[in-house]
Amino acid sequence: MSWTRSLITALAVCVALLAGSAGCGPSDARGRDGKPSSPAGELLDERDEEGSPYREVGAEDAPAVGVEVTPDTDGGWDVRLTVRNFRFSPDGAGGRAVAGRGLAHLELNGRRVALLRTPEYHLPGDSVPRGTHHVTARLYADDGSVWAVDGEPVESTADITVSDQEPSPDPSAAPMGTEPPEPARGTDGRGHGGGRGSASGDEQA
Repeated sequence: MSWTRSLITALAVCVALLAGSAGCGPSDARGRDGKPSSPAGELLDERDEEGSPYREVGAEDAPAVGVEVTPDTDGGWDVRLTVRNFRFSPDGAGGRAVAGRGLAHLELNGRRVALLRTPEYHLPGDSVPRGTHHVTARLYADDGSVWAVDGEPVESTADITVSDQEPSPDPSAAPMGTEPPEPARGTDGRGHGGGRGSASGDEQA
């Protein structure tokens, strides 16, 4: 009986060790270099002006954004974003980075004016005084990191010029802006103002 109990105990220990080794072994989520690999990319040391880290993704899978700004009849400006490989997350989305999802930060002359979860925004006329201004859209993941390609943020900038005459929607006031990079195999596009992005994927207006 003593030998039988010892054998059962030994078998139980072996099973426990096998189970433990399965749980303690290398994770399938780790790459060849031992670092965690994720479809949501890799965090870099580079950060934006507010301290948010860049999240690097490959050019083939990277989001892309374009900006179009048009004057409206009330003296303001309508901003419309065109994106590829990207979908806007709804308000209240979890704080986890998911490939191809997130929100856009809209900046006017380098100052953030809105967080966008839809592709449209209206700039009041009194917020854009006379002169030339830069309207920039930059894409972020839901965890607050900046989508990036080759160490550059995925963003695009459109320039608008306001004169003494109020903006007019007539044909002489053509929309000003940039489109996401055109599809191209093995390359990535650059929006006006230094933004980077992929040229592949579905488009969301």
